[in-house]
Amino acid sequence: MSTTPQLSASLEDYIEAIYHIIEDKQVARGKDISARLQVSGPSVTEALRALSKKGLINYAPYEVITMTDQGRLVAEDVIRRHNALKQFFTNVLAIDNEIAEEGACKIEHTAPREIINRMIQFIKFLEVCPRGGEDLIQGFADFCEKGETKHSCRKCVAQCMPAQDSEPHSN
Repeated sequence: MSTTPQLSASLEDYIEAIYHIIEDKQVARGKDISARLQVSGPSVTEALRALSKKGLINYAPYEVITMTDQGRLVAEDVIRRHNALKQFFTNVLAIDNEIAEEGACKIEHTAPREIINRMIQFIKFLEVCPRGGEDLIQGFADFCEKGETKHSCRKCVAQCMPAQDSEPHSN
């Protein structure tokens, strides 16, 4: 049984923002969070209370905000999912960086971990597979942009196949 608290998409955004602010400034303040997420002060206060109640941050009104060890783990998981999605969208699907960022922000909260983990494995596979790699990824990007492949698919596949004997085989 997992002890990781379930967070709404909104609270995941807050924990991710707090993590990044603390990375930059060592501590976070309500006004930093408000500015980063473009939300009101009362919204920030409500979220901070909820995150504190779940044991993810150390929060007291008018004090700096720090993360607990558990909060750091939760934030790093949200960030990992976000980065994996964005990388998949940009590197594999050839999506524009800005659109990929927006999509990753939305999907990171709802996609099951198994799907994101499989996407990460797929990216790694494409990078090492002799039939895939950068050529396959770039070929897909070209196809998306131009509606056709740069090279003949038959020629490409033939290069991947082992050389055939010139004499027919008998069974």
